[in-house]
Amino acid sequence: MKRVVSVSLGSSKRDKKVQATFDGVEFTIERIGADGDRKRYGELVRDLDGKVDAFGVGGMDLYLYAGNRRYTFREPLQMMAGAVKSPYVDGSGLKHTLERRAIQWLHEKGVMDFSRLNVLMVSGVDRFGMAEAMAGQAKAMVYGDLMFGLGIPIAIRSWSTFKRLASILLPIIVRLPFQWVYPTGQKQEVNTPKYERYFQWADVIAGDWHLIRRYAPAQLNGKTIITNTIRQADLEFLRERGVSRLITTTPEFGGESFGTNVMEAVIVALLGKRPAELTATDYLGTLERLGWQPRVLELEPASPETSLEAESGEQLDGQV
Repeated sequence: MKRVVSVSLGSSKRDKKVQATFDGVEFTIERIGADGDRKRYGELVRDLDGKVDAFGVGGMDLYLYAGNRRYTFREPLQMMAGAVKSPYVDGSGLKHTLERRAIQWLHEKGVMDFSRLNVLMVSGVDRFGMAEAMAGQAKAMVYGDLMFGLGIPIAIRSWSTFKRLASILLPIIVRLPFQWVYPTGQKQEVNTPKYERYFQWADVIAGDWHLIRRYAPAQLNGKTIITNTIRQADLEFLRERGVSRLITTTPEFGGESFGTNVMEAVIVALLGKRPAELTATDYLGTLERLGWQPRVLELEPASPETSLEAESGEQLDGQV
């Protein structure tokens, strides 16, 4: 029996523990939230070190990407200093491989024709693989990194502009306290709608669930959400807002999905390798062997009052 634990800076209300079997190996998979308490987070890591086969770093990112460059958040790395014996991953390896492949799969299987759809990507640097795959297929894109990450009311519509800004800003962003750019603890449970026009413009809303949940408006009639880390309460949140379809990129356990950090930790424990030794081939080969594919869940039928669509050439205020 292998044990994987995701220690999250997020709310303990989302804690979960399940048993599952991967490639004939039994796993106990657990998520423990520290409610935004960084001291408590460090204590959990130290107490569990050597008792788990791999840690998932939850509720925060260790690494962000811009092209082939990886940038490391200082604060989260310091918070994981107590993990001396057990390896740890934040899910970025899977985001670069699984989520990129998930977008291709949805297109190949005819589930989504992105060439006819407007996509709001709430944070591209957090999911660079998904963002890049979307950029090559979508009718039109809006990247919300400046809006939802830094509170700057500017929507990025160009992939080339997004990449340039990411390469300029990421060296600065990773030096900031993590809670300045991402909701942690109880903030993950609070919905404060913001930049509604972009949610309404989009046919597809993709990216980090906690950012989507925090800023989503009351009405999302007919929308498709592509995300992860979904609990039963989140399904009700989406149904109440009229979302038509939910797509998650990791497996379902009891009707819910864990984050990419958990699933990447499963792969690390399964292969018995240190995270630094894993390659894209390791990830993709393991995913293929395990038969992982996106979970597509139809929610409420689309309302006749569909989303406020904009032509791909339409310009909204504050864009680059």
